[in-house]
Amino acid sequence: MSDTMQMLLRYKAWADEITFGALLNLPDHEVNKVRQTNFSTMTQTLNHVWVVDDIFRHHLTGQPHNYTARNTSDTPPLRDLFEKQRDMNQWYLDHANELDSEELADTIHFSFVRGGEGKMTREQIFLHLVNHATYHRGFVNDMMYQVPAKPPANDLPVFLRETKC
Repeated sequence: MSDTMQMLLRYKAWADEITFGALLNLPDHEVNKVRQTNFSTMTQTLNHVWVVDDIFRHHLTGQPHNYTARNTSDTPPLRDLFEKQRDMNQWYLDHANELDSEELADTIHFSFVRGGEGKMTREQIFLHLVNHATYHRGFVNDMMYQVPAKPPANDLPVFLRETKC
């Protein structure tokens, strides 16, 4: 496993941790308030991230999943989702640490939830998940400003400074 890939997966886990931590300090009615955004609420947005992480976990392990959409009809409470995301991030860190450079280059074939076939290397999947989570945390940050609340600084340079990587 490359040092860069390990660092990026640790960054995702760190950024998720401080984002969820900030949201847990807000009233439930704010994190679950419907807003003008693709996934309606902060919690639903983060649930979408978890679902996509889970879909790709299934792809990486060669197991089928039962998802028919990129989100679930029932969104778990924020604290429960936080625990699920922590577990998911740990799974990815552990899984990635087991892989060598040859395995990172393995191509994984899969079907998209909305139809169509895809293929990515394991490394591309990890990069996608880091990027995907960052993208959606940006939407959550925007929704936090609407509360108004100040979101945590959760970008890569801050991670590197805070963790001294």
